[in-house]
Amino acid sequence: MAPHAEPATVAGPLTAFREAGLEAGPEAGPEAGPEALAEAFHRLVGTFWTAGALTDPASAAEAVPDLLAAFDGADAAHRGYLAIALGLFAEAEYPTLDGPVATAVRQGLDVVLDQVRGTTTVTPFTLAALYLLSHFPHEDDRDRIKSAFNTVPLDPDDRTRLDRGLTRLDPADPDLGRAWPSPFDWDIDEQERDFDRAWISTLTPEQIATTWESDTRSLWATAGAKALWSMSHGLPALVADQSPYWSTPHRTPGTADGSTFARHEAALRCTSCASPLEFEKKGARCTGCSTFYPVVLGGILDLSRRERSGAGVSDEAEDVEADVLQNAAVMSTVGQHYEVGLRPAFLRIMGQNWDGAVTPAIEDAYIADRLRIAAAARADGADGTDGPILDLAAGAGRWTWVVADAVGADRVIALDLNDAMLHWLRGRLPRVAAVRASALELPVADGSLAAVNFWNALQAVPDAAQALAEIGRCLRPGGVLTLMTFRWADDAVYRYFQHSHIFPAAPDGYLLFEPEEIRAWLAAAGLSVVEESGPGTFVFLTAKREG
Repeated sequence: MAPHAEPATVAGPLTAFREAGLEAGPEAGPEAGPEALAEAFHRLVGTFWTAGALTDPASAAEAVPDLLAAFDGADAAHRGYLAIALGLFAEAEYPTLDGPVATAVRQGLDVVLDQVRGTTTVTPFTLAALYLLSHFPHEDDRDRIKSAFNTVPLDPDDRTRLDRGLTRLDPADPDLGRAWPSPFDWDIDEQERDFDRAWISTLTPEQIATTWESDTRSLWATAGAKALWSMSHGLPALVADQSPYWSTPHRTPGTADGSTFARHEAALRCTSCASPLEFEKKGARCTGCSTFYPVVLGGILDLSRRERSGAGVSDEAEDVEADVLQNAAVMSTVGQHYEVGLRPAFLRIMGQNWDGAVTPAIEDAYIADRLRIAAAARADGADGTDGPILDLAAGAGRWTWVVADAVGADRVIALDLNDAMLHWLRGRLPRVAAVRASALELPVADGSLAAVNFWNALQAVPDAAQALAEIGRCLRPGGVLTLMTFRWADDAVYRYFQHSHIFPAAPDGYLLFEPEEIRAWLAAAGLSVVEESGPGTFVFLTAKREG
């Protein structure tokens, strides 16, 4: 608190909140003024809280009894927003679980639990209450919180988020890394659990505690984002991916050798010195510095300079392949977990796609329509070749398949740094050349690509500007980039939930973009925006390499 500043008081903001949007909320209809209630909620929260931190902790703790008292006589919409506010205030003290604010909330939990007990339907309020109550894994609270939700028909993902929030870390057998978007989304077998235990055993106690806290924050962020969106829009409507691009089963990848990649020899380059490659049976050798790049298990050409996830012994081909074999226990299912659970959840949270406004079919059509045009435009190229199309950060290959259908599998290079994902991709797209490499250092010749698809990945790379600069370098004049990513929400609380997803690649919280940033990076890379759109906080963008 600034020197000589007056302590924050709840009276004015709480009175305005009580009076705002009376009988508002998703159930009441547009005439009831839900916008006024949402605005009053943000003024109330902003009195004590900014971007995850309490601006005046003592005043926030003093305000809690008044916020709990406001539950009496309030309608479901007001109660839901109050629950989210209390959750935000308690969360600001984490990893402390018994700070003054959380303690004040715990003392009045029955006020919230009384509104949940006996409920037989899922409502925006029950989702908000779940977000709040999952912050209290104390022995005295855990059972009564769980019992209050006994009659609420929560979806399995919500139920397991609540259970995980009410669970304390067991240092003797910590369950890490399989929590987001919910434990339900990670229905793993004993082989995978043993794999987890093996890597967890290498962590220090401090690393275990940090990972547990990151998992917990990410779960709360998902629950909070879902609850906040529901307060304004109603219950989410999940849309399953019914496309044949996903429903076709995965098979064990077949073998591949250097000849699989030779058709792209005009484009592929040595990561070390950018010289052309000569393709051999077991891989590719640089014509300039003689570096050898192996084709490893599953038919993946590793041009990553050994930036691999395994603990490699050396850069020799047999050791690189051993690294991949080491991860074989999880390769068979990681793609499925990603496509069925992680990716759709990410779109719902980061794109505010809780209503399913952006369906997989919409994404498919966007990519295919624009890449078909790009491919046709190069068909009469003066050099007599169309040039390859790069699916950058291809992941498990869901959109690589769309690209391959649009332009022909033989023209596609699928590139990612995750060997497990590429292993899954190869099991479903054996004709596509799969390359392991970094988006920040593309092993591709200048001006050699007809198009690049960079879908749902700009936010995942450590340097977005550098990734776009690399795309600009590699595209031919007139070449096309199709891109989907996400922007920050206008709503400050929702923006906090977006940022509070903490993953290994984002240890300080997830970072999204402002659209102006992306346009500036594209312009610096020599790319001009052809079209830009997107509902919610999606950014759909097509850009062209200037001549």
